[in-house]
Amino acid sequence: MTERRDFEVIVIGAGIAGASLAYFLAEQGCGDVLLLEREAQLAVHSTGRSAATLSSADANPTLLRIKQAAKPFFLAPPAGFSENPVLRASGVLGVYPEPLWSRLRSALAALRETGLNATLLEPDEVLRRVPALERSQFAGGILIPDDGRLDVHEILSSYLRHARARGAILKLGQEVLEVVVEGGRCRGVRTRDEVFRARIVVDAAGAWAGQVARLAGAMAIELVPHRRTIVTFAPPAGLAIADWPMVASSAHDLYFAPEAGDLLLSPMDEDAMAPCDPSPDDAVVADGLARFGKLAPALLPRSLKRRWSGLRTFAPDRVHVVGEDPTLPGFFWLAGQGGCGIETSPLVGRVAAELVLHGRSDAFDTELLSPARFAVS
Repeated sequence: MTERRDFEVIVIGAGIAGASLAYFLAEQGCGDVLLLEREAQLAVHSTGRSAATLSSADANPTLLRIKQAAKPFFLAPPAGFSENPVLRASGVLGVYPEPLWSRLRSALAALRETGLNATLLEPDEVLRRVPALERSQFAGGILIPDDGRLDVHEILSSYLRHARARGAILKLGQEVLEVVVEGGRCRGVRTRDEVFRARIVVDAAGAWAGQVARLAGAMAIELVPHRRTIVTFAPPAGLAIADWPMVASSAHDLYFAPEAGDLLLSPMDEDAMAPCDPSPDDAVVADGLARFGKLAPALLPRSLKRRWSGLRTFAPDRVHVVGEDPTLPGFFWLAGQGGCGIETSPLVGRVAAELVLHGRSDAFDTELLSPARFAVS
């Protein structure tokens, strides 16, 4: 049988962005999709290195809306979507010092109007949930009880399983070396061994999305990858941590959470760098542990079990870039997921699929996501 070379849609990148798009295309009847993944296996980069958390609060109003619209998918996935639960609703707890705490208390009604299921906790209530915190370091907390930890592997594999069952083809180890443009329109891609053609080519290449756009000659959007580091370590002996929520403190620039019997900690580093396979920086880890020692001194570890870093890629306004390029027809952006690509994928994947197939979506205000917002007037 002759291998296919022509498709309706080619997706560059089979991380959470590309996989969710393929799923929602399939849900809308389009299985004529080719997913090209540069790596020889899935989830090598950002998708596989995330903190795997559903955290629906966000200071960015557009991201807050996206997260709120995406969250019901994880709370109640479509029938048959996954073989195992995708969310453990263990809660996400933010702790705050004064004067920020008082400002947030005053803003609680407005927060709830956005759909955020937020509960105010006085210090004693915070300590009942996470007794290892140092009382002097916070004045109160906000708990979102139905947020929690996501099973990223289950979500990614489920997106891909359903897409492939309806005709999508996944090819691993396929780096795109050229984006084929003919007659002013994007027509396909060239890998090391093959040329594939399609009506539309989707740039879902994560940290490499800007490089793919430059290959195509699409509009210049400054997508910048930033390193984020995570470490794990054992909790103190005899301390029951399994039911703790994730704890985040903007005052200490860190978050931590139970992780398979251990504790996971991120120093919330955000160092800009070129697309790469990043490694943790020892100074960043040490600084993060020093801040952690102030917030939760009883938990400060003597040694670490694991450490890793991933890249979170942001557009200039830190909102996703989703839509056809205004200067190059046939080239479609699905990039700039920042640090919330997994938790926003049910909404963003659906919007992208509807735009690819119909040129419009009623699921969200697509102008807020469109690459055209960066066009120079």
